[in-house]
Amino acid sequence: MLEAKKFESIKELNGISERTMTEHYKLYEGYVKKFNEIWEKLQNTEILESANQIYSDFRALKVEMTFALSGVKNHEIYFGHLGGNGGEPSGKLAEQIKKDMGSFEEWKKYFKATGMSGRGWAWLVYDHQLKRLFDIVGDAQNTYVNWNSTPLVALDVYEHAYFIDYGVKRADYIDAFFNNLDWEVIEAQFEKIVS
Repeated sequence: MLEAKKFESIKELNGISERTMTEHYKLYEGYVKKFNEIWEKLQNTEILESANQIYSDFRALKVEMTFALSGVKNHEIYFGHLGGNGGEPSGKLAEQIKKDMGSFEEWKKYFKATGMSGRGWAWLVYDHQLKRLFDIVGDAQNTYVNWNSTPLVALDVYEHAYFIDYGVKRADYIDAFFNNLDWEVIEAQFEKIVS
């Protein structure tokens, strides 16, 4: 069973209020709770007999399990790399961004546009097969990143992530998001996956 992790970033950030972060964290806790609830229901072997591609309790639970689990994982990345001072990455990650995106400023422009285009998430991912970075749009929690890719930056663009502080001004929220990234956390993740 899953347990909700604690994050240092659940406080007032630069341009993101403590209220927003606290309410947002409660949604994450809800995903943990729902995953555990669904998992428990799936342990009942009688439900296997209902499996059907059009509709069945088993199918519904399996689909919703991916939504809940992705909600957990997406938010753990999101909260895990917030609380920094923004700026730019360094080292291997900075080199990879320059190689794949032209420059950090170019990447920021494209990533912001990716966030403006998504209905739920924008991710910076490293594709292990192609050995390069991509910005990916996710319209729902369980709209996944590319197969064989690892998300490095997760930007939540559902309204709950910014509406208290910014109303409909998503672009301003994305700017605040950049100002709160902890690049050391992201760089450490990148180092781990490319080593």
